[in-house]
Amino acid sequence: MTDRQHLLVHGGTFVAVGDGGDISGVRGGGGSHSAPDGMFVRDARHLSRWQLTVDGAVPEALSPVTDGDSARCVLVPRGGRQEPPAHTLFREQAVTDGSFVESLRITSNRPVPTTVRVAVTADADFTDQFELRSDHRTYAKTGAVRSRQVLDDGVEFRYQRGEWRSCTTVTCEPAPDGVEETGTGARRLVWALDLEPHGSAELALRVAARPHGMPAPQVPPTPAAANARLLALEGEFAEGVPFPSGWPELAAACARGLADLAVLQVPATGPDGEELRVPAAGVPWFLTLLGRDALLTSLFALPYRPQLAAATLPALAAAQATEVGVGTVAQPGKIVHEVRHGELAHFGQVPYGRYYGSVDATPLFLVLLGAYVEQTGDTALAHRLEPNARAAIGWMLDHGGLTSRGYLVYRADEGGLANQNWKDSPGAICSGDGSRPTGPVMAAGAQGYAYDALRRTAQLARTVWDDEVYAALLEQAAGDLRDRFQRDFWMADRAFPALALDGDGNHVDALASDAGHLLWSGLLDKEYGELVGRRLLEPDFFSGWGVRTVASGQPAYHPLSYHRGSVWPHDNALITLGLARYGLHDEARAVAHGLVDAATVAGYRLPEVLAGYGRGTHAEPVPYPHACVRESRSAAAPLALLTAVGGA
Repeated sequence: MTDRQHLLVHGGTFVAVGDGGDISGVRGGGGSHSAPDGMFVRDARHLSRWQLTVDGAVPEALSPVTDGDSARCVLVPRGGRQEPPAHTLFREQAVTDGSFVESLRITSNRPVPTTVRVAVTADADFTDQFELRSDHRTYAKTGAVRSRQVLDDGVEFRYQRGEWRSCTTVTCEPAPDGVEETGTGARRLVWALDLEPHGSAELALRVAARPHGMPAPQVPPTPAAANARLLALEGEFAEGVPFPSGWPELAAACARGLADLAVLQVPATGPDGEELRVPAAGVPWFLTLLGRDALLTSLFALPYRPQLAAATLPALAAAQATEVGVGTVAQPGKIVHEVRHGELAHFGQVPYGRYYGSVDATPLFLVLLGAYVEQTGDTALAHRLEPNARAAIGWMLDHGGLTSRGYLVYRADEGGLANQNWKDSPGAICSGDGSRPTGPVMAAGAQGYAYDALRRTAQLARTVWDDEVYAALLEQAAGDLRDRFQRDFWMADRAFPALALDGDGNHVDALASDAGHLLWSGLLDKEYGELVGRRLLEPDFFSGWGVRTVASGQPAYHPLSYHRGSVWPHDNALITLGLARYGLHDEARAVAHGLVDAATVAGYRLPEVLAGYGRGTHAEPVPYPHACVRESRSAAAPLALLTAVGGA
């Protein structure tokens, strides 16, 4: 049986272990979104091997690891019916921010005293996550040095490259009898454990990661203590949310989503250096701040957990671009797309230390700021971030293209992303026949966000900043954008908006779910909006689990494509909110029930994305092969459904 991966997550740390609790040292996953093996903190692998042997052999999983906040498994020596296992191993593991802890109990099944040789082979290669992706790129790391130091109670692994320094410390109780070299750089910690007849012995192992520039973490003494900390965090985060009593499945999905959001928060810094916790995008590859993802997550959670928005907004304001950056696609006023803390970003070998390749994070920043003030009445944040909001408006009008082109525009970035809206994979923006546009792209969804951003910022200017002239200017810009959009994007022969315009203003005519974002933003007139909303529920769009990113029947459609036929929960959450906004409540309930049913099948957790196969031919949703299992937008999506349809 293939050894599955199980993810343990807390804050900026995740650990991927196999069925038996081991980290095998495999270089990476099988695809762009498969989890790499190891323990990762701030984009670096701080534990690349963690392999248990007993009497020189790898035990087999009698009860493999199951998914949860901690990893528990039961192991036995390999053997057959004629040779019952001489002993049983009970293994429990847990993770907190910056640490990984394990307890191992070995119980003898023999009526006589016995000695068991237990070993754990550990290594830390400090590989940057970008080196583990499936694009097979390599990066020069001149002068990099790895070293190991044996401690009284374990071993410490160190890494240095110029000013960059990281370390991983493994400590054990009781201390190992020896620490052996393996010839590979790994170290083997060994114990000779004397067991009484049917007696037991226990080992406690603790791993502390210290990334470059970070203090040593507080390591809990046991997995039970770590798990208690996580459960308390999750319980506190869900407390007081009004779960719908008449729809227990939605209530359970909301509870599961809130628990995931509690552990998916990572450290960030505000404009005055204040420490914040913001939603990370998702595990495994994006356990970091992504502007678009954090903004949408905060918007979905706003009526229930406004503190996410209160942290996300100043964190993004602190990272807002102030000058042009060629390699990072930075422009004054633009909101950051991705923030990375790893070695390759530090040395400029990847552009993602602060990368601005997003056409929609900037308007979404303004949408969240306006919605936050409307929801909470907290005008202090709007006053504090007024310069950032005005700079963001300035970017939309100037570099963003609203003034010169009439729309927000992006161009493919050779060193980064080809597409810079939410459908950011290559080929995601396409015509119905699958062909890609050339030149600058004006994506439909981003225009909706821009319209909403202009209107909400006008409201802030009028009611908070006391600037009537600026408010009137923004309202005029919003009205003009709405008129232009319905003239230029509407495909009269198909009664549906184009997915985008190309550089010459021609329709990029795939029938795509982005039209539902226009309902959420309120960009379409009521008549157009109702046509679009009802069209999204027709069988080529609606799979029964959700609305497909691209309607089936078009050559561009593929049910296992990342953005051209799959079903995204966060996309559907925006669509559901939009349907409710236009009074299409039956349609909103249909989409909400499809998503909740999909969550119910998977323990009430919505993944990043599902395959586009229809419910009529597949009784359960088909997983997308490389989806993030824990993703903040999907975790918050049930809250958006609750807002849109209540407990219906």
